[in-house]
Parts: sequence; structure tokens; C-alpha cells
Amino acid sequence: MKRSKIFGLQPNAFFTGLTSFFTDTSAKMVYSVMPLFLLSIGASKTTISLIEGIAESTASLLKAISGYWSDKIGKNKPFMIIGYGITAIITPLYALAKMPIQILFFRFFERIGKGLRAAPRDSLISSSIKKNEAGKTFGFQKAMDNSGAIVGPLMAFLLLSVSSLNYSYLFLLATIPAILGVLTIVFFVKEAKTEKKETAKKISPKYLPKKFYFFLIIIFVFTLGNSADALLLVKTSETGIDKSYVPFVYMIFNTVSVLLAIPIGKLSDKIGREKLIILGFLVYAIVYYLFGRFNSMNVFIFLFMLYGFYSALTDGSQKAMISDIVSKELKGTGFGIYHAVLGITLLPASLIAGLLYDRVNSNAPFYFGSAMAFTATVLMIIFTVLGKRKQQLTNGLQR
Repeated sequence: MKRSKIFGLQPNAFFTGLTSFFTDTSAKMVYSVMPLFLLSIGASKTTISLIEGIAESTASLLKAISGYWSDKIGKNKPFMIIGYGITAIITPLYALAKMPIQILFFRFFERIGKGLRAAPRDSLISSSIKKNEAGKTFGFQKAMDNSGAIVGPLMAFLLLSVSSLNYSYLFLLATIPAILGVLTIVFFVKEAKTEKKETAKKISPKYLPKKFYFFLIIIFVFTLGNSADALLLVKTSETGIDKSYVPFVYMIFNTVSVLLAIPIGKLSDKIGREKLIILGFLVYAIVYYLFGRFNSMNVFIFLFMLYGFYSALTDGSQKAMISDIVSKELKGTGFGIYHAVLGITLLPASLIAGLLYDRVNSNAPFYFGSAMAFTATVLMIIFTVLGKRKQQLTNGLQR
């Protein structure tokens, strides 16, 4: 039985977005204070970067595996339930940590949860919508992600600055929205895959188009300079700002991204994804250069706003582009490989950024990130030009 749209969105898209809101509220409550918590228990900047890099990269292999396997069995929802469930189980355990190595252990298993759910979630969304809804739908998904990323840091700010609660209590309270996210998946999201027997013989990365792999090369180059946001928060804390205000500053970035994500997603449906991704990479290059150039709280507030603009331009547009490029029976595989590239590249990216921060100076990792983003911008322009030429050639042959 066909379900009615909710606020102009397919029900699966809406409820998956709601799950992302709850889960990101929980995750960003934790993430917005994690760098400061790690510093308080003796971690260095390199250690912070490595914890993020190792956790993301090791677990990222599961993103490719879970996407491929969800295509094989024709189901996404089981992977989503298990993935979001792991996050809900791990979150309160942060309250027990006394050493950085314990945080690495917990982060690793929490990222396994993300690795299991990310590609099947995007595949389920992509399989539940029409092609001309991809930009709007993934824009909504990004908006809900970042809405949670507004509420989470705001709650962390209030808990740390207004009340007498410490980090441990914050981690325990962050478990509540994580559980709500799991319940939303269980009761409201419906399966949207094709039957196993129809797709099993076609599921292989070799059937993905060359255009997809060229795009992944560009993503790899960009991500190599895109270290974890933890370093942005660390540098912000070094301006002399009260530590309880750091989550509030991070919230500014997410607020801008939320406000722009859906309008930009709709725009990508009209003018194409490539232009917005090019602009997003260029904005990122400028933001990271200025993070390296200045050390002023007033400047940083403006840069976090600009960083939110970059986020709205790229994340939803990249996923919508993959949805356009990859055939329906390979959605999970395509999104899995995409997420795996992002995750695996984060390890060297985080290691490079952490070492530059500790052994050169606090500006060096941001200059490096800016240079890599500019390189990715140039490659994305080439990608767009070649795509247009191929389309023109195809149109000419059809005539």
C-alpha cells in the first residue's frame, strides 16, 4: 500500500531524516565536547586526530561491505537497525572513560555502527524516491543531520555552562535521543529494496560506471585535506574563549548548514550537482586558508558560518550525484564505496593534520587543507567539462 507524502517528502525519506536528527543530536552532544574532554584526560592534538582517524578509517570498510551486502540480500533496514543500535549502546559508555585509549576503543565501535548503517540508509532513501527528487531529499537529510547538530551542541553548552553537570553526565543524557532514533527506524521506516532474485547476478563494483570512479578520485583528493572538525574546535578553544562556549560556536556552523541545505538541494535538482560541488570546494579552500591566517574569535565566528555554507553545498549534492550516476540495483554498493573512500582517507588526513599542528604550528594543517581543496576544485571542473562533452557527443550521435 502506497503511503502518502509527508511535507512533500516520501515517508521513508522523512522518517530516515527524523532518525538522523535524533542520532545527530546525541552524537554532536558528545562530539562538540570530545576534544576538550580528551585534552582534560591528557591527550595531545596528534592523539585527538589519530583517535578520529583510526575510528573512522577502520570502521569505514564496513560501509562498502554493508552497502554491497544490502544489495545482495535486497534489504537495507536490518543494517540500519543494528547500526543505529550500536551507537545507542556505546554512547553512555563514554562516561566510564579515564584514558584516551578507552575513547579510541569506544569511538571505534561506535563508528562500526555508522559503517553498518550509512550506505544502506542512503540506498534506501535513493530507492524510495524519484530521480528529480534526489537533490531535495538528500538536502532534507542533510538539514535533519545538522538540525540535530544544532540541538546537540546547544544542549551541551547549556548543560556545561548553566548547570553543574560534568562531561560524564552529558554522555549519559546523550543516550536518550540515540534510543529515539532506533525506535523511529524500527516502527516507521519500510523496506525499499528490489527482490534478491532480480539483482543478485548484477551486484559487482565492476558494473559501476567510469564516471563514478573519477568522482571518487576527486573526493579522495579533497578528503585528504579535510581533517576532523575536532581540530577546528581545538584551535577555537585556543583563542581564549571560555571552554563551555566551544559547543555554541560549533552550533553556528550547523545552523547555517540547516538553513541552506534544502534550498541548495532543490537548486541542485535544477542546475546540476557539479556547479554546487565546485563552489563548495572553493569555499572550503577559502575557509581553511583563513583559519590558518587568523587567530581571532570574531573571524572564526564568520568562518564557521562560511563553513556551514560549504557543508550545505557539498554533502547533499555529492550523494545526489551518486544517486544519479549509479543504477538502482547498485545503489548500496555505490554508496558503500563512496563512504569507504571518505572514511579510509580520513586516517592519513587526520594524521597529517595532527602532526602539522603539533610539530609545525597551528596554522599548517589549515593551509594544507586549503591547498587540497583547491586541487579538488580544479579536478571537479575537469570532471564537469568532460561530462558535458560526452553528453554533447551522445546527443549528436542520437540525432
